[in-house]
Amino acid sequence: MTTRTSSQIETTMFGPMNVTRAALPVLRAQRSGLVVTISSTAGIAGGEFLTAYAASKFGVEGWAESLAPEVAPFGIRTMIVEPGFFRTELLTPESTQYAESTIEDYAGRTGQTVAAWQSMNGLQGGDPAKLADALIQLAELDEPPLRFAAGADAVGTFETRSAELQVQADAHRELSSNLAHSDA
Repeated sequence: MTTRTSSQIETTMFGPMNVTRAALPVLRAQRSGLVVTISSTAGIAGGEFLTAYAASKFGVEGWAESLAPEVAPFGIRTMIVEPGFFRTELLTPESTQYAESTIEDYAGRTGQTVAAWQSMNGLQGGDPAKLADALIQLAELDEPPLRFAAGADAVGTFETRSAELQVQADAHRELSSNLAHSDA
């Protein structure tokens, strides 16, 4: 694993896990709490040249989803937030570093991807203040959602991914359904 990939996964997957592990003893002792994990739509649907980031967010998704039933008996609720694009500092030159393309086969597509991301800086549709208000509303619920699609683009990603999974399940349903032992 490259240093950049390792750093990405350390930060965006192991970071939330470690913070939550540190907080769980207190939450268990008080028999209540809400663990809010910020993921990304990249944890629902991967994308070209997002492999390390998507891997970390898919990992966070599986971890947080599995954590929910483990901590529920202690009165601890969980919520995974999957934001789309919000107008934050994320895409500013000071915040985002793009890896140099070292493989000529990818250079053209990588350049197009970087240009597209750079052109979005300051034009993201989501308002971070409105997201903060929405998260406060959700946190006050007795039963917050396991997953929250944050932003219209996130809702679109959820809907697209759901439809894709259904198509994939249907594509080979008969073959999939006939894999049991004959004595089962």
